[in-house]
Amino acid sequence: MGSIEKALQLKEQLDSLRPISKAQELKIMQKFRLDWNYHSNNLEGNSLTYGETKALILFGLTAQGKPLKDHIEIEGHNEAIEWILDIIKGEYPMTESFIRQIHSLLLKESYTVNAITAEGLPTTKRVEIGKYKSQPNHVLTSTGEIFRFATPEETPAMMGELIDWYRDKSSQNNVNPILLAAEFHYRFIRIHPFDDGNGRTARILMNFILMQFQFPPVIIKTEEKNKYFFALRQADSGLIEAFVNYIADNLVNSLEIMIRGAKGESIEEPDDLDKELAILEARLNRGNQEVEKTVELIYELYDKSVVPLILNFVEGCKKFDTFYIETKRFLRATDYASDNITTAIPIVKNKINFDITTFGFSASYKVFRHSEYGNFDFFTNIDVMLNSNTYIVRNERTNQTLEKNYQDQLTEDEINTIVNEELKRHKDFIEQKMKNA
Repeated sequence: MGSIEKALQLKEQLDSLRPISKAQELKIMQKFRLDWNYHSNNLEGNSLTYGETKALILFGLTAQGKPLKDHIEIEGHNEAIEWILDIIKGEYPMTESFIRQIHSLLLKESYTVNAITAEGLPTTKRVEIGKYKSQPNHVLTSTGEIFRFATPEETPAMMGELIDWYRDKSSQNNVNPILLAAEFHYRFIRIHPFDDGNGRTARILMNFILMQFQFPPVIIKTEEKNKYFFALRQADSGLIEAFVNYIADNLVNSLEIMIRGAKGESIEEPDDLDKELAILEARLNRGNQEVEKTVELIYELYDKSVVPLILNFVEGCKKFDTFYIETKRFLRATDYASDNITTAIPIVKNKINFDITTFGFSASYKVFRHSEYGNFDFFTNIDVMLNSNTYIVRNERTNQTLEKNYQDQLTEDEINTIVNEELKRHKDFIEQKMKNA
């Protein structure tokens, strides 16, 4: 089976697992987003490691000794991805204006870079965000030859032709999204419409096309840099199938990760432990100092730790609904409680002030359906208690507590452990009732 056929088959398997729970989807997409940010920028020479990239995006930690420009690139790239993930939910057309918007988000601000003239002489040029190139951006190859892209004069017309080509191909009934996305990437690179940032823009546009067709994004890993550029050079020589197959190979990897995630299985890859250790080192280097509670820190804690914990717990608790006649779930915050979780999440955020002391989630299960094992109820809850310098995640029934400083958010593993322990307690409770009966 070829890579394209395998990817299409895996897509069918993924579709059969949909809808994916909100908590799992958030977890999967966070992994894709972090990998995408790191690898796409590293391919272009960004010096931040994976750990430094993740620490910057998730915790706002800057890497000592690394250029400010590299931090700005990561932040801009992440903003562009987040925008893509947001607009992909609706029907957003591919236009030249859209492409320029992505470029503006990516680069954030104009700057000067080194370049070569059409005659191969060194020069500098000003990179203007969201604007097509004003000077040639040919590159010097490893053999000493100059590889020529479209001239500044040719670029506007060729970009218009690219959009027309895309609209025609994407509207066909038998369109193959993998072929469409890969060829669009290649055609865009052959034009090289901007003075800088063309590779990152091309990969974002390729993934935008794939995600419009419900595929996960393709992550071109920095370890595959030589293979990636070799596939592009093969396309330059007329073998575009080689590049399409290379993209399909990497799409297969993304599909397999997303399928594992949809099944609730681990989405970690062999090198993920090394990445996590690098992140841990960055956080340890920051120090273990206590930070006094502020309203701003409570907002950040709520968005980055409490809400993900709630969503994960809600999805887990739903698994037990079928065993009981009546179930209710509540989101609590000091003097507020509601059984409409979706509505309550933004309401609680609006109620945040310095005096708030607790966030909590609870679920009550009334009347076990299988009465032959007894007539019993079950109650579960998790609280996040806010102290002056630390917050505590607590389950009073199991006496489990986790205390952290305000600058340290809950990790995915910590959230999963907290939730899974309480779900396991519920399962064990039912099994004990059955055993007693």
